[in-house]
Amino acid sequence: MSAEELKDLVKGFERVEKVIELVPLLKRMPVVEVAEILSDIDENYLLSVLDYFSPSQQGLIVAEFHITKQLEIFKNTSRKRFSLIFEHMPSEARADLFQHLTQQEQAELLPYLRKKTREDVIHLSAYPPETAGGIMSTDFATVRIDMTCAEAIESVRQDAPSKKTIYYSYVVDKEMKLLGFITLKDLILAAPDTLVRDAMHTEFVYVRVTDDREDVAGKIEKYDLVAIPVINHIGQIVGIVTHEEAIDVIRAEHTEDMQKFMGIIEANKDFDYLGTSSLEHFKRRAVWVISLAALGIVSGMIIHRYESAIEKLLILALYMPMVADTGGNAGSQAATVVVRALALGQLSFKNWLQVIWKETKISSLLAICLGLLAFGKVMFLSWETDIPTKFSLSVVASVIALALSLQVISSTVIGALLPLIVKRFGGDPAVAASPSITTVVDITGLLIYFGVATTFFNL
Repeated sequence: MSAEELKDLVKGFERVEKVIELVPLLKRMPVVEVAEILSDIDENYLLSVLDYFSPSQQGLIVAEFHITKQLEIFKNTSRKRFSLIFEHMPSEARADLFQHLTQQEQAELLPYLRKKTREDVIHLSAYPPETAGGIMSTDFATVRIDMTCAEAIESVRQDAPSKKTIYYSYVVDKEMKLLGFITLKDLILAAPDTLVRDAMHTEFVYVRVTDDREDVAGKIEKYDLVAIPVINHIGQIVGIVTHEEAIDVIRAEHTEDMQKFMGIIEANKDFDYLGTSSLEHFKRRAVWVISLAALGIVSGMIIHRYESAIEKLLILALYMPMVADTGGNAGSQAATVVVRALALGQLSFKNWLQVIWKETKISSLLAICLGLLAFGKVMFLSWETDIPTKFSLSVVASVIALALSLQVISSTVIGALLPLIVKRFGGDPAVAASPSITTVVDITGLLIYFGVATTFFNL
């Protein structure tokens, strides 16, 4: 039976006893699948089911739940009972949950924790969540530089039951300063009396506790690391960031950029679509949409300014939406590509001339294709439209096609430049959002459209 089938089955049970009957099967499944299956169970029933798992399994299962589910469990459980689960959660998951508790809730939980766990969670929670310190784990193994490989293996063997990552052991001195690392393979293959200092790797990548979490994830991805050590201001190792955490960071940052790009005001990284009220959704979306709708009055003023031209040549009004939509699409495409290139570190503001030149070449090719398409569209759809005798349909179609082509080029360049300008002034390029680009290119598009038409037709 698949995890999805089990999840549907569990969801349909009305009595907790039925779920408990499945516990032997659940214990043989990966923790992440068990958490997915149990995620929809009511908190009161869930605790009864969790009692059939070992404390360590309970901690790992709850750590896989969404933060909103973890908070619900906390609120519906005695502090003493929850402390058992909390103790066995991975250190980074503990710190994340602890930061979401109120000060009063934190004070209620701390007395039930062991001293080591209490110190660990307070230490990790002190770092801002957007930094390496905020996402690091304290589950790592260290060996002393003056040990032999045999002594190091014994040290790792003693640490292994409590450590999540032992593929790398970090080499430190008496002051816990990071000097290098040694792999499990190195330790096993080396002669027992070989000193760690002679077998360790001294060239290594690291990050500082204050580094931005996105930069940390980028380094893990760039160097293809299982984990990266985190050091403090005096070079002591204080934690590691694993590749699993890096994946979560990259996913969260991409979601954040997508929301900003679509003009949705960011709430928090744990935003839950179904768990958030309609009013909260409205608050997050309304600012950009309403502001840009108000700015849209400029478009109305432009149309009003050229009202006489529209009256003399009504066909112009028929193709305004086509020009505006094409410009918006071209601008949004360019902005998306540039924002992505900035996120990957492939571009900076100093490349702005290269970006303009490249986007001008690309948009010129697009303009030729779209201009020809627009000409054909006007000729096909408007062959029966009344046109003043002094103008021919082919000339009108050519002018509309020219205006659309110029709009494509200008919109593409604007869409590419906006993220670079925002980045130059220290902002997030993603705030050059799709709605704002659409509004800007609508305004420039109308100016180009009517400017070209009035120039050619003397309207």
